[in-house]
Amino acid sequence: MRGWSWGWRLLAQRSRRRGRYTTVSIPVSLYERISRLIEGTGFTSVSQFVTYVLREVVSEMEEEKLRSEAVSEEEKAAIIERLRRLGYL
Repeated sequence: MRGWSWGWRLLAQRSRRRGRYTTVSIPVSLYERISRLIEGTGFTSVSQFVTYVLREVVSEMEEEKLRSEAVSEEEKAAIIERLRRLGYL
């Protein structure tokens, strides 16, 4: 976590330029922990930090989903063989 400080500042600046927002509720105890955690990092609010973290998590989940949906080499070979048997290749 210590090495994230420079990235947090950049992302905190970017998030100020964003448009529309909605409200998400989190437990007060978590809010307080995050508030203490971001002191001196460049994030000016818990919302900025949570937005940053959620973007990272969602991005990782999207990438994982794409990887899991990709055609495996075995599936690719089966498709090629089927196309060959049907006369397309």
